[in-house]
Amino acid sequence: MKVLEMINSPKELHLIKDDLLPELVDDIRKAIIETCSKTGGHLAGSLGAVELIVALHYVFDAPDDKIVFDVGHQAYAHKILTGRYKQFSTLRQFGGISGFPKISESEYDTFGVGHASTAISAAFGLVCARDLKNQNHKVIAVVGDGSLTGGLAYEGLNNAGASRKDLLVILNDNKMFISPRVGAIGRILTRLFTLGLVKKAEDSVVRFLARIKTIGAEVLKVARRIKVLLFPGMLFEEMGFSYFGPVNGHNLKNLIFILSRIKNLKGPVCLHVMTKKGKGYLPAEKKPSKFHGVSRFDIETGETPPPARIYSNAFGETMCKLAEQDKDLVAITAAMTDGTGLEEFAEKFPKRFFDCGIAEGHAVTFAAGLARGGMKPVVAIYSTFLQRAYDQIIHDVCLQNLSVVFAVDRAGLVGEDGPTHHGSFDLSYLRIVPNLVVAAPKDEKELGDLIFSALKYKMPTAVRYPRGAVEGVLSDEFNFIPMGKAEVLKEGGDVVIIAIGAEVYPAMLASRRLESRGVKTSLINARFAKPLDIDLINEFSRKAKFVFTVEENTVCGGFGGAVLENIALEVRGKVEIIALPDRFITHGKQDIIRKDAGVDAESIFRKITEKIK
Repeated sequence: MKVLEMINSPKELHLIKDDLLPELVDDIRKAIIETCSKTGGHLAGSLGAVELIVALHYVFDAPDDKIVFDVGHQAYAHKILTGRYKQFSTLRQFGGISGFPKISESEYDTFGVGHASTAISAAFGLVCARDLKNQNHKVIAVVGDGSLTGGLAYEGLNNAGASRKDLLVILNDNKMFISPRVGAIGRILTRLFTLGLVKKAEDSVVRFLARIKTIGAEVLKVARRIKVLLFPGMLFEEMGFSYFGPVNGHNLKNLIFILSRIKNLKGPVCLHVMTKKGKGYLPAEKKPSKFHGVSRFDIETGETPPPARIYSNAFGETMCKLAEQDKDLVAITAAMTDGTGLEEFAEKFPKRFFDCGIAEGHAVTFAAGLARGGMKPVVAIYSTFLQRAYDQIIHDVCLQNLSVVFAVDRAGLVGEDGPTHHGSFDLSYLRIVPNLVVAAPKDEKELGDLIFSALKYKMPTAVRYPRGAVEGVLSDEFNFIPMGKAEVLKEGGDVVIIAIGAEVYPAMLASRRLESRGVKTSLINARFAKPLDIDLINEFSRKAKFVFTVEENTVCGGFGGAVLENIALEVRGKVEIIALPDRFITHGKQDIIRKDAGVDAESIFRKITEKIK
């Protein structure tokens, strides 16, 4: 019998013998690898955190003690140990368990996560709530090293450190976020690991100086200030934390010993843990970026099915072609070089490529500075992460009308990662911003044309495109698309369908089915949510009996709302918006959740048929 099968909650974990824990760790790793090989998932990060999570649940008493994970994709072992082992095979599947901690799923999931750098702030809120209620449980924030490139982490550290309240922050340092880590913080953490080797020598110096009563304390203070001692935890200690580490995150016995000793320390404490991303599965250890988030794969070889050509590939190729033509073009991303398709650009044009780390707000304002300096920046960020830079989009780019192009990847429904990663809101939150052009291509060719055109508009422009396989073929030549110009794909019917972006082809299929039933339709590819091709839309709407808008964005304030705002007086009663419903969309395969949300071809056909009856 597997040790893991004896564990239904952390209470059972507390009862098993110490010498069974290594076997439990192996069982958990096998369960994660086996499940992810079938369902896909965030494999490498979760494999690296197994010993740490086992040690946390062994030492602390969840759910009374509160464990907050910074990035949920490291938390698979946590899910397995907290009563979800038998459900783990449903990971990220429609109707199954989420790939991230989720409050509604388990009392052990203290805080819902999916975006980075949030854990310290949330944990400090829990600490203050605990103290105000005169409670005495522990609060632990588990933070990935990549999260320390995000400013919110430092806002939390600053606030928590100054408070002197009891909080344990564990830095899970695997030397990567998704792509290899970049920037000064990454270099500091690498240096800290090296400096850990001389920690004993430093301690000797500190003890020696402490014994010199007259001047020792002052010498020690100055030495630390000018980094003479190169004390590994200075960064955290200067922010008010007692620092311990770096320690080996895969030595389970030692982790349990250290956590047991520091759990009752007063004030803010930081434990720096070194782990290996992909630990225990050789293919993931060798290529942790590839196995950060994976589709199905063969356990024996680590091979995945040949990847389909996706929009991110088309975007990356477009950027390379345009960069060869224009020396002022630069590309910016936020720790997503691979995910946004910019690997080739980074290799070909290293001086014109900037990975800012998990710091979306900085990336946008940095792009604004580049634009002000005469460059042509293109910022490639997933839709769900661009939300984090909303103030910078408005204040630093659009208010100043700077020529920054936003390549909004993963717009619409992304599939199994669920509501934390769906790009359900960008048409709504972007189209209300003055000076900002908002466009969406129907296929690969139009994506290239819109990026090409956006660089010529000389004003802020967002081009949003979905996750998944592309339609059409990228051309070697780019065509200029006039700002706000829609495309008539079919005309001549009493029913007008106005679709945008990824929903153009499903709308086209629905139109063909309607035609087979004798319902004549006109089909417009809007291309732009802002500015709209108002004259064209009004022309078709006046003639039509019914007007349907179709988009992969929330029904609240999106493309359909833009159409209604412009034609409501003329066509009141004839317009119905087909879009994502006003709710958070759950996780699952894209075809399943599109059907569930009512934006697949069959749903479009059914809604139009019901309306025109």
